[in-house]
Amino acid sequence: MTAPSSADSPRDSPGLDGTDAPAGDQSSLTKRLLAECQQLRETVEDQQEIIEKQQQTITDQVSRINALEDRVDDLEDDSEKTRDIARSASAKAEQVAADTDQQEDAEQLPQGVDPSSSPLDFFANCQQSKVKELFVEQSNRANTYRAICVAKRWPEFAQRRTDGSGIFFTRDHLETALTAHLGKQPHRQTIHRVWDQLVELGGDDVRVKRRQVGRKQEPKELLTMDMDTAEGLLDSQYLGLDLLEATGGKTRTGGVTPVVTEVTG
Repeated sequence: MTAPSSADSPRDSPGLDGTDAPAGDQSSLTKRLLAECQQLRETVEDQQEIIEKQQQTITDQVSRINALEDRVDDLEDDSEKTRDIARSASAKAEQVAADTDQQEDAEQLPQGVDPSSSPLDFFANCQQSKVKELFVEQSNRANTYRAICVAKRWPEFAQRRTDGSGIFFTRDHLETALTAHLGKQPHRQTIHRVWDQLVELGGDDVRVKRRQVGRKQEPKELLTMDMDTAEGLLDSQYLGLDLLEATGGKTRTGGVTPVVTEVTG
């Protein structure tokens, strides 16, 4: 009988490295690979579960932080209200005890509180929400309120003098400040009216000057304040004194001057 040719002889399948491997070894290798795949799949599933738990933990922590921040805001509001009530009560007690005969036609301020130097100084030092209620909600004088708000934001928008002695607003500065206050570009007429209100409210505290950089340039108008006046707008010294209550736009600020009357705008 003729021996089978090499082409007819059964041969083992090639191994993974290109060499022939017995069928039994191939089966063992396949099982091992399947087992490793299963183990990897389980590891991935475990890691996914851990990640989901961590994400849930992060979500819970964020919710707690937000709740704590809200609580802090509430406490700060309550604290501010409590301080206002306490200051108001103290001020009223001192006003009742004051000898009003010593100050003709002026409302007595509590000890240690100075009278304002101008209507602008007075309104800037009162509680802003009450100033807004007076000029915007009660009397439709929004430009007056805007002028007060812009003046208080001088650290952001006004130009400081090089020697540090004061600050000034140009109309461009005023326009930028109004844009920030309103959240949109103000009308030209609004800029003009707020400018006029700053002049009117400022009294002797605000001066109008003209500056010309070059001969060919048009002179620019400036609203100027000395640094003591500007810093005084940020003192908040009349918070809690209830000086705006039932005024109808005519508010005495203590001392002999100023008497705030008939502010337009």
